[in-house]
Amino acid sequence: MMEFLSKHLFYPLWDLKDRSERLQEWKALEGLQWWPEEKLKGMQWERLQDTLRYAATHSPYYRKIFEDRGIRSGDITSEEHFRKFPVTTKQDIRNNLDDFISDEFSRDILVSAKTGGSTGVALNLYFDEPCQERRNAAQLMADRWAGWDMGMKKASVWGNPPVPRTIKQKLRHHLLDRTIYLDTMNLNDQSMAEFVERWRKEKPGLVFGHAHSIFIFAKYLLEQDIRDLQPKGIVATSMMLLQSDRSVIEQAFSCPVTNRYGCEEVGLIACQCEQHQGMHLNMPHVYVEFLDANNQPVAPGEPGKIVVTDLNNRGMPLIRYRVEDVGVYSEEPCGCGRGFPILERLEGRVADFLKLPDGGQVAGISLVERTLTKVPGVEQMQLVQDVLDHVIINRVKGREFDNETDEGLINAMREVFDERVALTIKDVAAIPQESSGKYRFSICMV
Repeated sequence: MMEFLSKHLFYPLWDLKDRSERLQEWKALEGLQWWPEEKLKGMQWERLQDTLRYAATHSPYYRKIFEDRGIRSGDITSEEHFRKFPVTTKQDIRNNLDDFISDEFSRDILVSAKTGGSTGVALNLYFDEPCQERRNAAQLMADRWAGWDMGMKKASVWGNPPVPRTIKQKLRHHLLDRTIYLDTMNLNDQSMAEFVERWRKEKPGLVFGHAHSIFIFAKYLLEQDIRDLQPKGIVATSMMLLQSDRSVIEQAFSCPVTNRYGCEEVGLIACQCEQHQGMHLNMPHVYVEFLDANNQPVAPGEPGKIVVTDLNNRGMPLIRYRVEDVGVYSEEPCGCGRGFPILERLEGRVADFLKLPDGGQVAGISLVERTLTKVPGVEQMQLVQDVLDHVIINRVKGREFDNETDEGLINAMREVFDERVALTIKDVAAIPQESSGKYRFSICMV
């Protein structure tokens, strides 16, 4: 009954009270996703040009770029013209934050957020309210791809979960958000056992959270032979989803995992649908490019740095923003029939790529994933390259660990790193979390 009331009564009334356009945008997205790709590209290009016109007029940072380069927003009539516009970096934002904010807004009326990223240095961000509403609408759409429906309870495996304090926050929590939390900053047998009992009482329909944290909970369920937690969907986000982790999660919950990709700066970038054939790019809200080292587009199937233009945020426009991730896009259509193109796979953050003595590099996440599947007895691992000729392997012993495990681990690593690189195995009880509750499996400090 509460699920029905939440979907058909509380959601619409709350949006009406807040004069929000979230549900209106969600209904539009539900239709847009089935448009042909060419029609979607036309709509996306119109939104991109509108974003450029707005930034050229109201963003001091981008207005200066247009003026200094002698570019008018109306001159950008093709993708080739657009690529002449410079890429925006995190450092650009840190050094010029005030100039990024639109002159139509004062900072105190904007929604603020912070992200640390791979460097651990905070990045301050600002968004206008309609931008936040449209982002929430995109999440509603993507959650439905995973098997959730509006009003259904969620089980969230997340760090530092929000605690409703005001009457409005408590009402929203019970009537709309309807979420129970397992705090990833306190994952242990007792907290997970308590969460299982609460799950059995609350009966959530969707699991949402950090990919590796869901894996740790799933592993606990298998070890305790708990098989009665059966959600309709699982959304793994916020970090790389390893195939080995996916297998354990799906075994524990008897449910497929939906992989989702986004970031604090621009919101939802891509998400898997029910076909699980790569992730659909969120075309109505972001314009995504895949670029090589010279900021030129890569071919389909080739890894490229992901550069995103936010088509929603007027409060703090971001044009050609490099998110410091590497991914591969595909031109193959998805079997679901949606027109949104496909992000075939993520290869990790730029900072996750380890360096080779001869000048090459290797995707650390891919190396970890491959090694975990090849070497029995390794539960978890993390690679830390502190100098060019040294890689630390933080290794957590698994059930099958024996005297040959570490030798196998070194041999697997030697397929990539020759004898010029010293390999040191450190026996650790667990891979440490970042302050956000996320995990990093590959860290390059070179």
